Amino acid sequence: MAEPPGPAARRVVFTRDGVRRGVLRSMPLWVGMLPFGVVIGVLSAAKGLSFAETMLMTTIVFAGAAQLVALELWADPAPILAATIATLVVNIRMAPMGAALAPWLDRLRGWRLWGTLATLVDHSFAMAIAEQRAGGRDAGYLLGVGLGIWISWIACVAAGHLGGGMLQVPPGHPLFFASIAAFLSILVPLWRGARLDLLPWLVAGLVAIAAHRAALPVPLPLLLGTFAGAGLGAWMELRGRGAPGWK
Repeated sequence: MAEPPGPAARRVVFTRDGVRRGVLRSMPLWVGMLPFGVVIGVLSAAKGLSFAETMLMTTIVFAGAAQLVALELWADPAPILAATIATLVVNIRMAPMGAALAPWLDRLRGWRLWGTLATLVDHSFAMAIAEQRAGGRDAGYLLGVGLGIWISWIACVAAGHLGGGMLQVPPGHPLFFASIAAFLSILVPLWRGARLDLLPWLVAGLVAIAAHRAALPVPLPLLLGTFAGAGLGAWMELRGRGAPGWK
């Protein structure tokens, strides 16, 4: 029986090269960020937020889904409590993401840890998990991916706000699907080839779509889909991931 790898083989590092590589790997995702960020910028301008207010929110919050939910609820006076609860529900998924990344995060301290957590999003999480599974040990990669996406996100939102009313894109235009496609693309490196792994994703999507068609308010479709998919995935893990013939 082979001995487990020693501490040296498992040692996590944090290098500038890892950060640089992460930034470069994030660049293909910038195209998917463009329409999503532009929509956030245009919607912010339409809701009456100044350029400075929009940039402050984008820079600090750095969460497209949460920003979109908050802007959809925006009114005068602003429903602060409702927006806070809605964005909390949307971002609660970050907790299990942090737990999954513990092999790297638990070994970081100071600005390396807090900077990485501040720039953690769905895309950087998915790419970091794929890197871990491939044997990667450089936690700087996670920060680099997050920084690359953060910079592109700020630029896209700024362009949307400055463009404002000049951008006349009708609802349902294919341009808006690019952001969804970017989120879907990050699932590819997470799939390990077992067909049963697709079932929780499928259930989550179907439940969310059904809730949306039932006209449930935001963020209930996202929340119900998340719990349905996560619950099924947890049950499958406890049941030994189903019949071997499905693998």
